[in-house]
Amino acid sequence: MPPAAPPAAPIALIWGDEDFAVKQRARQLYDKWCGEVGGMDHELVDAAVGNASEALKALGKLREALQTLPFFGGGKVVWFKDCSFLGDDRTSGSSAVTESLAALAAELKAFRWEGVRLLVSAGKVDKRKTFYKTLEKLGSVEAFAGLSLDDRNWADQAEDLAYKKLKALKKEISSEALAKLVANVGPNAAQLNSEVEKLAAYVGASAEVELADVDAIVTRNKQARAFALADALGDRDLPKLLRTLDEELWEIRIKVEKKSEIGLLYGLISKVRVMIFLQEMIKAGWLKADGDYNRFKSQLERVPADALPEDKRINPLAMNPYVLFRALPQAKRYSTAELIRAMDLLLQCNMKLVSSGLDESLVLQQTLTQIVRKEEVVR
Repeated sequence: MPPAAPPAAPIALIWGDEDFAVKQRARQLYDKWCGEVGGMDHELVDAAVGNASEALKALGKLREALQTLPFFGGGKVVWFKDCSFLGDDRTSGSSAVTESLAALAAELKAFRWEGVRLLVSAGKVDKRKTFYKTLEKLGSVEAFAGLSLDDRNWADQAEDLAYKKLKALKKEISSEALAKLVANVGPNAAQLNSEVEKLAAYVGASAEVELADVDAIVTRNKQARAFALADALGDRDLPKLLRTLDEELWEIRIKVEKKSEIGLLYGLISKVRVMIFLQEMIKAGWLKADGDYNRFKSQLERVPADALPEDKRINPLAMNPYVLFRALPQAKRYSTAELIRAMDLLLQCNMKLVSSGLDESLVLQQTLTQIVRKEEVVR
């Protein structure tokens, strides 16, 4: 029987800012390769180091692992795990580490790969370096960019990650519930994975995850908690608004990490600005009130991007679509004149918080009461 052909790509580099996705994919590929080549002599080499000396030791262990033949026969997979010196930091820039990586690259080019595979997982990687170029030439490279609020499509990417995880757990979820899950968690793949597992356990034998399940069990991150105050303002619900404000102010006072009243104010300003934009988008015929989240997203995709501000901080299209979906019916609770007046009141509030010695909580309470109470509106 002829010997088995070596794999087409005996080397793989999996890297990126999204640490959770990198670890998950690397583990998946490692398990797959171990099953394919057989044998029992697979090795994991820890490449997360703190200095150049530790990096050189890790490279020495990698060379030893590659050169050591499988004791029990079969193939061998070597995983150079969580490598921390392929980027442009101080350790990576060490001349000794750079030279050792370049030498290893030359060795890999001449290496006989029959039955041996090398998996490298890493965080930051400098594509200009010889080692990266060698791995790219000899094998396959997969990059996982981290989810970021600066990316307009981060919510779509996060929804895709959560949906695939739920499918793997044999659970279905409505579009709105999925959007609410992502809005609560934000751009954090690791936490998103954890919350999906919590949801699956919470619904138990049920195959469907409902919006109420998300509300009941999913932990809201700092950003989502800030939305609660803005949501109460949008709902024009004064008791809920003042209650939520009290909770936020209490957290400000007891947390070691300082979060200011000004931060709360800026969130409210952003909410009012979004409602003004939504009213104008409705007037322009770009949006229609629709209780279906998918149809709402389709409408957003047809809004001419050049008609809105380029600055992402004030461009509603740069926001999470679910936040806009929630704000659309809320924008109807106010007239345009009321929202413009609200912006003026919030500006005055900002000046009082910055320059006066008045009690911050009292200033915020009075401002929000003026905004929400319809009888206060000047016609």
